[in-house]
Amino acid sequence: MSVSPRALLGALLPLALGVLLAVIPLLSLDVPWLFNGPLDSPGTLQLLAACLVLGGVAMSYDLLFGYTGLLSFGHALPFALGVYIAAIALTRWEWGMWASLALTLAVGLLVPLGLGAVGLRVGGIAFAMVTLAFAQAGAVLVQKNPDGLSGGDEGLGLSFERLPDFFVGVLNTKNLYWLALGYAAFVFVVVRWAVGSSPGHVWQAIRENEQRVEVLGLHPYRFKLMVFVLSSFLATCGGAVYLLVFGGATPAVISPNFTLTLLVMVVIGGTGTRFGALLGGVLYTYLDQRLPTLASSSEVQGLPGILRTPLSEPLFLLGTLFVLLVFFVPGGLTGLATRGPGRGLRRLEQSLRPGGTSSGVATQPEEAA
Repeated sequence: MSVSPRALLGALLPLALGVLLAVIPLLSLDVPWLFNGPLDSPGTLQLLAACLVLGGVAMSYDLLFGYTGLLSFGHALPFALGVYIAAIALTRWEWGMWASLALTLAVGLLVPLGLGAVGLRVGGIAFAMVTLAFAQAGAVLVQKNPDGLSGGDEGLGLSFERLPDFFVGVLNTKNLYWLALGYAAFVFVVVRWAVGSSPGHVWQAIRENEQRVEVLGLHPYRFKLMVFVLSSFLATCGGAVYLLVFGGATPAVISPNFTLTLLVMVVIGGTGTRFGALLGGVLYTYLDQRLPTLASSSEVQGLPGILRTPLSEPLFLLGTLFVLLVFFVPGGLTGLATRGPGRGLRRLEQSLRPGGTSSGVATQPEEAA
């Protein structure tokens, strides 16, 4: 049985990319403008580790939103569970790393199972609001700092005494990078396997027409609960890795803004695509970390005020990038590889054409054809 070149490329590309990323800590290369130090410097490796962790979390969210069509405003909650449960077990209770990890994973399964069993009784925007309420309740609990466990607004630092030596110290940042890479690879493999499985086909059918799935007797509720628990569990794993990379927990990880950030990551990369969420997560995290440095650079500060003011606002630049991508490349960055930006350009042309519309719908029969 012959294998098409496209299929072979699709199988080898993730492997080649993984090998390339794995050797980065072994390279003492300077990449001007992109990073402040060599590739093997602790600062660069921590930045890349953050990109990989949040790229993995974005993939977990895409499993829920992109493949199943479930819009959740509370995906920050399972991620924060991974961060805070592991931090509390290691720091407050002084548990060992493996016991803390076991507790974190158990909570990452049981809590989403309970919340999903309740929240998935409704659908559409009602489900989104229910998940937002769950996340808000978690945020309030963190801020109230019950029994001094969460640290309140100050957050909770990580005690390194219970961690293996190869995860402690600046010189071991490369090990944390490899841990983050392993997490991203794990999520990628799980998502690809899940999407290609029988339940994965049902998830995509639910996204297209849930009523039809119900008519076929497949019980959409059960399948939605399954994907909700799986995506939340993957996010919880990401939270535990995030804790090790950054050495602490802060209330920002459970804020509604974090879930919205995940949504933006997925849309930028492309919803329901092979590499879209990972690409969007890596790119957004990198820009979010590097744009403040650009904004304060002497090159930007020396520009005229009309240019200096917007370039000095990282959120403005990220927002502009998001709007441009949505308009010109509705399918995200991965859409460039298949459709290119032509659809967005045609939409712009029609909005400027006399008698045209801005909706992207052709106004003349020959264009519609």
